Amino acid sequence: MTQSIYITSAEGHSGKSSVALGVLDALSRVTPRAGVFRPIARSTAERDYVLEMLLDHDSVDLAYDDCVGVTYDDVRDDADAALARIVERYKAVEAQCDAVVIIGSDYTDVGSPAELAYNARIAANLGAPVLLVLGGRAQQGHSETLGMSVARTPHEVGQIASLAVSELQHERAALFAVIANRADPDHLDEITASVRQVVDALPVGTAAERRSVPVWALPEDRFLIAPSVRGVLRSVEGELIKGDPALLTREVLDVVVAGMSMVNVLPRLKESAVVVIPADRSEVLIAALLANASGTFPSLAGIVLNGGFELPDAIVRLIDGLGSPLPIIATDLGTYDTAVRIMNTRGRLAADSQHRYDTALALFERHVDTELLTRELGVARPSVVTPLMFEYGLVDRARSDKRRIVLPEGNDDRVLRAAATVLSRGIADLTILGEPIEVRGRAIELGIDIRDAEVLSPFDAVHVDKFATEYARLRAHKGVTFAQAADTVTDVSYFGTLMVHLGLADGMVSGAAHTTAHTIRPAFEIIKTAPGVSVVSSVFLMALADRVLVYGDCAVIPDPTSEQLADIAVSSAATAEQFGIAPRVAMLSYSTGESGTGADVEKVRTATALVRERAPELLVEGPIQYDAAADAAVARAKMPDSEVAGRATVFVFPDLNTGNNTYKAVQRSAGAVAIGPVLQGLNKPINDLSRGALVDDIVNTIAITAIQAQGGTQ
Repeated sequence: MTQSIYITSAEGHSGKSSVALGVLDALSRVTPRAGVFRPIARSTAERDYVLEMLLDHDSVDLAYDDCVGVTYDDVRDDADAALARIVERYKAVEAQCDAVVIIGSDYTDVGSPAELAYNARIAANLGAPVLLVLGGRAQQGHSETLGMSVARTPHEVGQIASLAVSELQHERAALFAVIANRADPDHLDEITASVRQVVDALPVGTAAERRSVPVWALPEDRFLIAPSVRGVLRSVEGELIKGDPALLTREVLDVVVAGMSMVNVLPRLKESAVVVIPADRSEVLIAALLANASGTFPSLAGIVLNGGFELPDAIVRLIDGLGSPLPIIATDLGTYDTAVRIMNTRGRLAADSQHRYDTALALFERHVDTELLTRELGVARPSVVTPLMFEYGLVDRARSDKRRIVLPEGNDDRVLRAAATVLSRGIADLTILGEPIEVRGRAIELGIDIRDAEVLSPFDAVHVDKFATEYARLRAHKGVTFAQAADTVTDVSYFGTLMVHLGLADGMVSGAAHTTAHTIRPAFEIIKTAPGVSVVSSVFLMALADRVLVYGDCAVIPDPTSEQLADIAVSSAATAEQFGIAPRVAMLSYSTGESGTGADVEKVRTATALVRERAPELLVEGPIQYDAAADAAVARAKMPDSEVAGRATVFVFPDLNTGNNTYKAVQRSAGAVAIGPVLQGLNKPINDLSRGALVDDIVNTIAITAIQAQGGTQ
């Protein structure tokens, strides 16, 4: 049976979209088919960005048009007919999902108590319990952006809760939980207690048959309500004429109107501000760009040139020569209209702002008991494991016992974005290598938060001296002197590896901008292989639609010997177990059992015997063909008595050519998510990234490395 939850509020601008994202993310951890539905579209003129953001979540596979019920016009014309249409369209979505997050209307039409009543009526007719979102801040006038709102007292939040709950009762909607969002961070407990008094006073039987209604409070976070530079660009109907488009996602925390001389503007610059400059004041524009690049003034979010004047060619050449990535937006509006529009720009929680997205999820995870939420909703954990559920499992495992991971490539934007996600979600502690001013400056430009990371220069004199001494000691048999070692250890891969070796970090993730050889060569020299292991190899964790398999070796050893194959099998089985996969090892070949002969088959046969000798407790079969290892029907025909055939979870390929091509074929043709390569056999975890790695790939690899550093199984 599909489980659903209806998220609504008693007013607009309550931050309901961030709550909806948190609920959807929590459901995605425990169900393979999550869905979203919007009963009343917020706009007929443009697509609903909240719905688009939720549909963009990896767990959702639904079309936008299928997830919208009716418009405000439909409700005004005939509320009963609109309700019938909503129910009909919801049922079509429900049939495709195991759980559905329903997002109530946004008070973009006529905000009144009647809108909450209609949302409650919809929820009752859909049979969906209500998660009530209360706004923790009172609006001043029509704008609540850039700090223009005031915190509500616990008593005021309680009063709103009382009115809203009464409205839900009147429409016979079941109250599931209450979240006070954007609440005063200094009074979360008092706010929760105030709302708790309201829900505890409900008549017996009203609150889901005497069930205790959960109450949570999420603190205000200025980044979630601040508009982005892109939002400002839309509001002023402007055009990006210079700067890096990637920086349009940065949050705007203030506005500076530069209607004065350069010497008076500079002291008034503020962190993450947009500076409004008349387009004919080119000296102020140049001064703002230079101040932003100097490192001695606040870092700006962007510049808006108003008035519609064209920049002189000489100024354009000068700006190009400065090479500043700071976004410069041109608008035809006057100074007053430009400033007013910027001040009235609302922040949007959108999928294209990773910082905002991560912040919203981190707040939700930190302050809401997601396990209680999904359990009370009646969503049971399924037997299948989807790729997304596996990735969530990695994150949960990693943060259960946080480790420090070093990232040598601090000059790569993908690494910085991944680092921000890892830090905000509490996955691991991080050390990022690079010049601190440059790394932190770039993070600020990108609008991401890496304040909790240690940023360390690979040329730091104290560390270089310490690392050179150790490296010279380790490589003395190769004739390496201290001077040579001092030169070598400033290479980021050597520097990071020595941090791991000396216990300053628990693991390293690199390779986004370096070759595999550059990443792992220092590990061979310094970390070395674990006891009883002769070779370093790799596996990919292949997340299929309903399970996760282990493929090895697909990245390191071109043509392993029988002894090396046996090592790969034993290491791969240990890796599988470390990630919660019961190892049943298939030693792959073009022949199954005793049916074939030849040097390649004999190599696998010998390797299988070595595995049984070294790890007699391990379930292993070989030589065996892939279909006999993976398909139960084929296994019954070819190896009916095998405990591995048809049920294999660990696939060991006879050579790199076969393994690499197979993992890519399965990845592309079967839609599997390939996580890796995960290096195995080293004394301490070092992992390599593909140079085409996406931010999510880097996050997953950091989580995997942290789990490896934890050691053992959980």
